[in-house]
Amino acid sequence: MSTSELATSYAALILADDGVDITADKLQSLIKAANIEEVEPIWTSIFAKALEGKDIKDLLLNVGSGGGGAAAAPAAGAAGGAAAGGDAAPAEEAKEEEKEESDDDMGFGLFD
Repeated sequence: MSTSELATSYAALILADDGVDITADKLQSLIKAANIEEVEPIWTSIFAKALEGKDIKDLLLNVGSGGGGAAAAPAAGAAGGAAAGGDAAPAEEAKEEEKEESDDDMGFGLFD
């Protein structure tokens, strides 16, 4: 991550912590107050547009919670299959073998 990105990220976090709306002007003024000269104004406008209308504190508290449901479902299915008699692993292997065989049924190969 570049210095510009870090400076803008920290400025956005400071504004969010104070409960102030995140705008490009406010980000730029915080960066200038920190005596960081190499930040181009494009970074502040990109960050301001990306964070517009979002609750930064909520984003930070819920990091990684978006994909948790999808990962839990297969894990529960695998555990249920193992409890029902352990047939989950052979069924997955059979599906993989069927995929490989279906490629051969096309009548041509990569080097034909």
